[in-house]
Amino acid sequence: MEAKKPVILITNDDGITANGIKALVDAVRDLGQVYVVAPDSPQSGMGHAITIGSPLRMHKVEMFDGIESWECSGTPVDCVKLARDMVMHAKPDLCLSGINHGANHSINVIYSGTMSAAMEAAIEGIPSIGFSSLDYSFDADFTIAKKVVRELVIRFLANKMPDHTLLNVNIPVVSEADFKGVKICRQAQARWEENFDKRTDPRGQDYYWMVGKFVNMDKESGTDVEALKQGYASVVPVTIDFTNHKMKSWLEKEWGQIVE
Repeated sequence: MEAKKPVILITNDDGITANGIKALVDAVRDLGQVYVVAPDSPQSGMGHAITIGSPLRMHKVEMFDGIESWECSGTPVDCVKLARDMVMHAKPDLCLSGINHGANHSINVIYSGTMSAAMEAAIEGIPSIGFSSLDYSFDADFTIAKKVVRELVIRFLANKMPDHTLLNVNIPVVSEADFKGVKICRQAQARWEENFDKRTDPRGQDYYWMVGKFVNMDKESGTDVEALKQGYASVVPVTIDFTNHKMKSWLEKEWGQIVE
């Protein structure tokens, strides 16, 4: 008897027409029963936003040959919720988000709609992976990224991963000759140094355009930022538990029971 194919949900934050999601579908379409539910427009930087004050709309589209696909008016997290409850009516075996046009290494995981979609699935007990390429262009070359996706998904499916498993995968912009492979990493300690460029519109009204630069403060080895600079794809296991356990222990020791 033929083994039942795993059910794979695919989503993203760049929108269902982005080349990155097309590359992701191509990389895994034969590895399971694939469904696509993705935003109908770009949702970059949405983080874990959900839609609660307006209706959500979802339409079936013919975007990927032979694969049931839906575009959604909501955020990437909305897409995951709708896919589970209204499209598949059950939890998939795996959720893949991406391939994002742009980096989601280090602190970017907080802001990323790509990673928030994968995180929402992980919260729901669905093992998930978010994929991002450091190439920001719409017509980015996803040749290396597709190979990384396929290799990791095959490994992921071959091993029974815990329900809340979440991986953040970033792929460097290098030639195939210079690509070093995949490295398991930790998240680098970095941040964005931001400021606002004040401008005036044609009606004389002030508006503000956020600008800034990414600053890596982590000089230790083993980080995702370091691996990407060296030509590796980085894989960072992400937890949805935000508890600072070291600080928790310190507070318990120093503060004790505050209210009795």
